[in-house]
Amino acid sequence: MNLIERAKELVSLTGDRATANRVRTLSVLLSAKRALTHREIADQLLDAKKQLDRVTLYRILEWMSKKSLIHKIAGDDRVWRFRINTEIRAHQHAHFKCNRCAKVICLKDSKYNPTPLLPVGYLLQEIELTIKGVCSECI
Repeated sequence: MNLIERAKELVSLTGDRATANRVRTLSVLLSAKRALTHREIADQLLDAKKQLDRVTLYRILEWMSKKSLIHKIAGDDRVWRFRINTEIRAHQHAHFKCNRCAKVICLKDSKYNPTPLLPVGYLLQEIELTIKGVCSECI
């Protein structure tokens, strides 16, 4: 199954329409080896025949995040980065951010699993953990 077919299948599983723009955007994220910024995603979509405007792309990314297809990672530079979810569930894992090139990757095997004791009536929705250092490409 190629990336476009896989993206179409994943979008269809949400119960919503598998529009061409949703499928194209998700296929970019499926092929990425790291978290991508809005700009990086838009640049990869430029190769396609039909250009996607930035507002539409933001809406698609927000929709994908709400449907748990992707997750958003907050950067120190105030730029969101987006990464495909490997499982359709809440995203609870650590990230590594390179202090030199700003590359962000998911750390799947992190032993650190914080589960804070919340006050009665509170609901945990998300935990963000970012480990910072220098990646192998920048050393």
